[in-house]
Amino acid sequence: MQQTTQKEKKTPVLKLVLTLAAATSVILVLTLTPWNFVPTLVTEDVTVIAVTDYGCVAESILGHSVVVSDCNASVGDTISATFYVPAMELNGYYDRIQDKLEMVNP
Repeated sequence: MQQTTQKEKKTPVLKLVLTLAAATSVILVLTLTPWNFVPTLVTEDVTVIAVTDYGCVAESILGHSVVVSDCNASVGDTISATFYVPAMELNGYYDRIQDKLEMVNP
């Protein structure tokens, strides 16, 4: 007599894992928008709030504290400084999120 063996088919686990990883990465890119977190170089006039041994500490219009080395200014002076900020603060990302939250919250 002829003997037959039946093999059980396994689920393609590797294909399933790769599909889930691809779907998760697409969802993360579309929801988190990583280009909003990339630092952007900004040059603006800042107001000196303190003078230290390391330079002047100033505050920008965006509310960031900036240290400017080799500074001869005194407290209250306005000087130009270049610094990095997240792109979301410049492109209105925070404003759009706040508008959405106001629509949800009564």
